[in-house]
Amino acid sequence: MITRRATLASLPFILAAGRSFAQQPVPQPPVTLKAVLDGAAELKPLKVVLVSRHGEMLAERAFNGRALDASSNIKSASKSIISCLVGIAIDRKLLEGPEQKIAPILNADLPRDVDPRIHTVTIGNLLSMQAGLSRMSGPNYGRWVASRNWVRFALSEPFDGEPGGSMLYSTASTHLLSAILTRVGGKSTLALANQWLAPVDGFRIGSWERDPQGIYLGGNQMAMTAQSLLAFGELYRNGGKAADGRQVVSKSWIDQSWTPRTNSRFSGDGYGYGWFLRNIGGEDIKFGWGYGGQMVYIVPRLGLTVVMTSDDSGPSARSGYRDDLHSLLGEIIGAVRQA
Repeated sequence: MITRRATLASLPFILAAGRSFAQQPVPQPPVTLKAVLDGAAELKPLKVVLVSRHGEMLAERAFNGRALDASSNIKSASKSIISCLVGIAIDRKLLEGPEQKIAPILNADLPRDVDPRIHTVTIGNLLSMQAGLSRMSGPNYGRWVASRNWVRFALSEPFDGEPGGSMLYSTASTHLLSAILTRVGGKSTLALANQWLAPVDGFRIGSWERDPQGIYLGGNQMAMTAQSLLAFGELYRNGGKAADGRQVVSKSWIDQSWTPRTNSRFSGDGYGYGWFLRNIGGEDIKFGWGYGGQMVYIVPRLGLTVVMTSDDSGPSARSGYRDDLHSLLGEIIGAVRQA
């Protein structure tokens, strides 16, 4: 028999147990990918999000009245594509490798009173934005593209740093790579891309700006659908192999491209050969990033490729919108883990 004394003695323990039960968190249902993308509609510049895992499309969504198959200017996300073409040129022995000097290839456009440091600049320096050449992005971009010869102009400007030094982000660096590809490949960069990336199902470059000499602008002003950018991202996620198993670019080149070589002054992200490197959602992410919020993300450990395209009329870094896209990716990663 339980006495009143025993009941009173037990009361503190019963109350404590009650409090502990009351403080237990209520289990929440897992966050779904659909719910994450429903919430993403609040990001007004956002146009399209595609999510693929191990080659299977998990989600594709157009936002704010945009069309799913609309073409976008992927801006500097095209720098990752230029890096891929350089890797293929090396695989095909058209270029010697990242340590090859650029001056002999671009000799015809070197100014007469060239800074002797130009003779130490390598292919790898251009890829990692460590050439030391004057930056032709930001405030200098307009006068550069207004010049009569973009290659010669980029080579003749004073150095802003030392070759192999700190990162100096410049679209001129990737444009010099486009000129190099044109000269060693004997075709336009667009023709080379169409030929070399033909096995990549769904990959296609639309309109693409050229300089006064007809060289396609390496690293900017490239039109592409989100689906095409996803096809490119899948190539890298799959170790350089197309869906049919053909090796389009060597896995060794992808590994080199994803090796950190410097850091962005503006974001602190690591940078390899045309790819940014960052941890998002607890995962090591490799991504191409273009002005306005044109993103191709690779999450190797999860077999995930995510593409986001956006209105390109405004900056994404200074506005905080780029960070919103990174956060969105983090939520996508969380939803995929819970699925």
